[in-house]
Amino acid sequence: MEKQKGKLVMVIEKTDTGYSAFAEDYPIFTTGRTIVELMANALEAANLAWEEEGLVFAPQNLKFEIDFQQFFQYYKVLNANVLAEKIGMNPSLLSQYVQGHKKPSGVQTEKILKGIHQIGRELSEINLIYQK
Repeated sequence: MEKQKGKLVMVIEKTDTGYSAFAEDYPIFTTGRTIVELMANALEAANLAWEEEGLVFAPQNLKFEIDFQQFFQYYKVLNANVLAEKIGMNPSLLSQYVQGHKKPSGVQTEKILKGIHQIGRELSEINLIYQK
């Protein structure tokens, strides 16, 4: 089988039973109770869609997108006010983005995403110790 080189964009949406994802440009869709399950199911769905052509998608070939409101609903551990402070943004402005009252520009979106990625890197490098 030949490896797929391009990225397949999957849009994530919250549902009553979990999450769904669909490809905007291809007839590929799937569901999952959690985002982790959804991502695994999306990889399987993409591979099934191109199975006859002999193309294989690896996890890094899938790109997932989710809107601000749904992102902050799923990752409730992220406090929008603290994130705003960390990235140097007005907390009420970020709150308006999260609540869907305003749409961020491309520059603002990149600034927010960069801050979220930075927090992720910081968290992934921390080890917790247990002391008796």
